[in-house]
Amino acid sequence: MNMQSKKYINKKNKTYRGFLFANCLYKLRSNQTHLLCSLSVLASAFFSLNVLATVTTGQMVQFDIKAQRADKALIEFAKQTEQTVVFSYELAKQYNANSLYGFYTQLDALEALLGDTKLDAVVDQNGLLSIKLKQINRKNNNMMKLSGVSAAILPALLAANTQGVNAAEDVAQEKIEKIAIVGSRVAGRSVEDLPVPVDILSAEALENKGQTEVGRMLQSIAPSFNFSSSSISDGTDALRPATLRGLGPDQTLVLINGKRRHQASIIHINTSVGRGTAGTDMNAIPASAIKRIEVLRDGAAAQYGSDAIAGVINIVLKDGSEGGKAAINYGQYSEGDGETINLDFNKGFALGDKGYVNTTLNYRDRAPTNRAGLHGSCQFNGCTTLDDGTLVAGDPRELTADRDTFRIGDADSQQFGLIVSTGYELGDGELYGFITYSTRDNESAAFFRHNANGGGNTVLQDNDATIQAGFLPKINTTIDDISYNFGYKTQFDNDASLDLSYTYGENSIDYTTSDTINASYANFLRYDQGLSAADIRATIPREAYAYGMELSLQTLNLDFTQNFDDYSLAMGAEIRTDEYRILEGSEYAYRDYDTNNGVSIYDGLSGGVGSEDASGGTQGFGGSSPMSSVDESRDVISFYLDAETYIIEDVILSGALRYDNYKGFGDTVNFKLAGNWSITDDISLRGALSSGFRAPSMQQLYFNNISTQFVVDDVTGNLVAEEVGTFRNDSTLAQSLGIPKLTEEKSQNRSLGIVYNVTDNINVTLDYYSIDIDDRIVISNRLGKGLSPSLDAALISSGAGAGQFFLNGADTETQGIDFVATWNTEGLGGTLDFTLAANFTKTDVVSLFTPAGSGLETVPVEDVFSDQEISIIEEWQPEDRINLSALYQRDDWTVNLSLNRFGEYTVEDGGRQTYGAEILTDVKVNYFVTENLSVNIGANNLFDVYPDENTIGNSRTGTIVDAQGNTIVSSPGVFKYSRRSAPFGFNGAYYYLGAEYRF
Repeated sequence: MNMQSKKYINKKNKTYRGFLFANCLYKLRSNQTHLLCSLSVLASAFFSLNVLATVTTGQMVQFDIKAQRADKALIEFAKQTEQTVVFSYELAKQYNANSLYGFYTQLDALEALLGDTKLDAVVDQNGLLSIKLKQINRKNNNMMKLSGVSAAILPALLAANTQGVNAAEDVAQEKIEKIAIVGSRVAGRSVEDLPVPVDILSAEALENKGQTEVGRMLQSIAPSFNFSSSSISDGTDALRPATLRGLGPDQTLVLINGKRRHQASIIHINTSVGRGTAGTDMNAIPASAIKRIEVLRDGAAAQYGSDAIAGVINIVLKDGSEGGKAAINYGQYSEGDGETINLDFNKGFALGDKGYVNTTLNYRDRAPTNRAGLHGSCQFNGCTTLDDGTLVAGDPRELTADRDTFRIGDADSQQFGLIVSTGYELGDGELYGFITYSTRDNESAAFFRHNANGGGNTVLQDNDATIQAGFLPKINTTIDDISYNFGYKTQFDNDASLDLSYTYGENSIDYTTSDTINASYANFLRYDQGLSAADIRATIPREAYAYGMELSLQTLNLDFTQNFDDYSLAMGAEIRTDEYRILEGSEYAYRDYDTNNGVSIYDGLSGGVGSEDASGGTQGFGGSSPMSSVDESRDVISFYLDAETYIIEDVILSGALRYDNYKGFGDTVNFKLAGNWSITDDISLRGALSSGFRAPSMQQLYFNNISTQFVVDDVTGNLVAEEVGTFRNDSTLAQSLGIPKLTEEKSQNRSLGIVYNVTDNINVTLDYYSIDIDDRIVISNRLGKGLSPSLDAALISSGAGAGQFFLNGADTETQGIDFVATWNTEGLGGTLDFTLAANFTKTDVVSLFTPAGSGLETVPVEDVFSDQEISIIEEWQPEDRINLSALYQRDDWTVNLSLNRFGEYTVEDGGRQTYGAEILTDVKVNYFVTENLSVNIGANNLFDVYPDENTIGNSRTGTIVDAQGNTIVSSPGVFKYSRRSAPFGFNGAYYYLGAEYRF
């Protein structure tokens, strides 16, 4: 090699130290974990294969590896050991490995496998395996940073042009190898060599948190992720909103193996975090099927399309061709409820020597929790009020009435899941695919309907309520989720690749209301059918199918990538179809039997005894009529172009451009620029600037119904029932008000960060971000009569007491900081891994507006968007989240300790209350009884921490005494804790134990 060519190679090698792309996710192909980065070329192609995080050097493993090229042999080694192996593809493919059959330790196996090559196996201080040239100077044996390229939705690896073995040796001698391993222990959770922050959360790291839900696992390990709880909020009880960086659930894109994931069919209509949005069901994929989760914390709409404003969450499924595990976990809360049993089974199967099928089964049964306060108001008529507000019981039944009438907490839930992931080498490429299926049954409770609730518990001709002791309606939901994907990917000799795939996903939810009545039907039975009060009580139906919703997504992708000498290029196209349906409920669930066009049918027939006009539809959760049925679809076509080049040494510039055309609002073009400057080997600056968008969801476009919502009475401060209609923008009512169609949200993202490798074992990253969103889609306040004549007329014709609409009505600004620091060391006779991660974020609504020229233009904007609507966006999620975790491993013992701080948050609900910051402590201890069998015990929220008790927006408050002045009950209300927003819930300490067998 002459000096000129050697100088050129060294110069190119130095540039590889930098960040190589703007938005990065990882993609599994042919059992090879490629780091896939949108907008970049792979400077030096590396493979990282991972299932477990550490090397078990003394354990004997049975091998069956034929003699073949070294890169393929190492891939087979990683599959058979389920072990992370890091190696240079360009280096390894220059050699041929020996055959390997029989039982070996992992290091002995590698020595035999690579015995006739110049390659050597090295174990670093964290127990991770890497393959290097034997002559490497290991004085500074760090792992090389991995970078690559991806197309927008379907990432594809581009291997850099090989310079031969001599060039690889020069690279090693230049000491530029610093690989951050994908899917390793928490030490490698934040990828350092990217222009934007990415958290890599391995299966082991997720399991160490002791949670049984993926949403809770993510919340406990990634501070930028929130998974808020609420109660008595209809479907939101069963499907919680998941958010990133304090934005909405629909402003985070979720992928499975790099493929766009469909959203849940539900839209959060009630007053909770994410009100007016539709997100993704994070719990539909069982944790036992997950190999790792990657959280990209930056806007990525220019790469991945709509929704990727706050970031991208990519769930990577397990892909092992052998081995597996069976696990059982049992736990309950300190209050003795919420008993949970979780069963997992995972097994990999080989398809000859060219493919695999990996299958996971999961069953989870979670009993409900209840943290409701006592029912302090009168349940029967006849109470009188003293001067101090104390109630004196009149009806003798009041003295013995049950005061535990509400159920406020987690829903009763049973879930079954099946996940299949597969791949098979065919020709020069690979066929791949996956199937995910889950079904979940939930039961949550609505508001209790007491005897004196005449509108919801009809008074009959004997002057007593239909259900004399009152009733607690139950909302039963069945959520079915299925998706499947298949594709073919091939690579060419000229460093190009082509990927064609099809993905289908569907989520459906069916609502059935039980332990309820249609109050108006009792009047129908009395006046129309002539039934006695006793017969009405005996025959009135107590259950009905309310309605169903279905949302599906079909995506066809074609992606091409090409690596050139001085730049790389990725381009592709996507055709997508969204479908949304609302299925009508049974007549009993939605019909008002005693009213016709707003006029009471039985007016004057009661003789002064009993009810003449009661509420229509099933109490607690009403049905949807045929008039509200929906069957709509939308087509989307997209094209993208990614490019990357070196502008100067150690500085890389990446760019992306994406065009999307939506049936409905038209087209949009978005861009992204990102760069990295490696100032030194240990300090790098990263930054990105991009535009983005979020198309209106199908639910925001087409959801419509009339439901009972409990809102705060302005006079009493208590919650009262109100019939609220949600009207789609193309409805007759909305059109009569001149409300326009929804358009896309538009965003501008800016980020700037620094990565500092303090030592070989200490890493720090700090990132600032700013996200401006214009024309944000929000749901309006419940607009009642008296605001404008046109609105009054529209509401009267619809039969609703109030109406709400989806509007492009707000501009918001979000700023925040992400911080991650890791330290891996040895101590106490074992290894210690420390991680400190924090997120500080603040969102401000900077502008509110109503559609120009519409009937709402004359309504004050503060009436269209209430203070509560603004508060939901700005304040209902914690201002900061801080996690400090320590992982200790020694011999057969593993101990994980985490401190999770949830910062202050404020809820507006008939008043304002700021809830103080709380620190929750989680601990898990795991012990390997044998090489295959382990047992664990742990606690989440070990010290039984609860949020501050609720002082606003309560219900059923009061003190009741008997005729002698003896107190029957005194209660501040049933909502002891805020039912609107509870970032870590309000269940208290959860204790569990489990066992796992690996095979």
